[in-house]
Amino acid sequence: MRRLAGAMAAAVAVLAVCVPLAACGGAAGQDTLVLYNGQHEQTAENLIAAFEKKTGIQVVTRDDDEDVLADQIATEGSNSPADVIFTENSPPLEALQQKGLLAKVDPSTLAATPSRFNSPEGDWVGVSARVSVIIYNPSLISASQLPTHVSQLADPQYSGKLALAPQETDFQPIVTAYLRQYGKAATLTWLKRIYANAGGHIYEANEDIADEVNRGAVAFGVINQYYWYRMRAEIGAGNIHSKITYFAPGDPGYVLDVSGAAILKSSKHQAAAQKFLAFLVSKQGQEIIASPGFGPNQSLSFEYPIASGVTTKTGETPFSQLQPYPITIAELGTGSEALDLMREAGLL
Repeated sequence: MRRLAGAMAAAVAVLAVCVPLAACGGAAGQDTLVLYNGQHEQTAENLIAAFEKKTGIQVVTRDDDEDVLADQIATEGSNSPADVIFTENSPPLEALQQKGLLAKVDPSTLAATPSRFNSPEGDWVGVSARVSVIIYNPSLISASQLPTHVSQLADPQYSGKLALAPQETDFQPIVTAYLRQYGKAATLTWLKRIYANAGGHIYEANEDIADEVNRGAVAFGVINQYYWYRMRAEIGAGNIHSKITYFAPGDPGYVLDVSGAAILKSSKHQAAAQKFLAFLVSKQGQEIIASPGFGPNQSLSFEYPIASGVTTKTGETPFSQLQPYPITIAELGTGSEALDLMREAGLL
């Protein structure tokens, strides 16, 4: 989830005066795309800058959490000003696909990414990936005391030691994987117990979990791996007091999430939008995702590039060595069942 930094009220005010949207970023014409961006802004900005330089096509963005943007598109329907949506996770794209709001992606663009990371229907393309991990503070809990299976998060021994961010869209795939593995009744019981264990350590975002664990306010939590690497890059290795580790290979808590992009069927700039998606999965676009740093052709996302044969340049576990839970994009679905159970358990 993108950190909003308390800006929701300001965002509402901006939207109120920015209708049509293009008025906030230049006139939306033949050579301008409107991007609804649910990815991290710094990552998107560097990709957009390189795309604009290469093609001459301008991109204006509306930045918000991916679920907010997907809901907005569903409400706007065929009147949406958006040409493209770029998300951190696949469920919002799958939800829009189910509503029939997405256009088919050019086959050559889909071919740049392994098919298992794309829309099963060809309506969106996978751009990057991340994996869920445990972040922990060794001064509060040793590696040997950590759970090795996500089901163990419900154990009484972790009461008051666990941090969660259930509002994060990143958490939904874990719940979906747990549901697939153990069924509805067991998942609901598990959710209620981990909610109780988290107690006063329920946070809005993964960034909050990373910050709180790193400063010693809570023993451990579950985040996606790139938040820890990005935190280290931002505050310096000398200020890192936490570590990350993985659940057991194949555990439902060890989930690979895919970030993707799609074109709205209602877009009046289909050709330009197809060029944008093609750029995201091109070698140049993927190299930006793969290169850590603060430069114009770098990215602080620390996500895994998954297209055009590009591999990460960071010190992370190589993508090929990850051993996540075996769940497909189609099985992750829209996340609606996970959300329903989380609401029933009181987490939302």
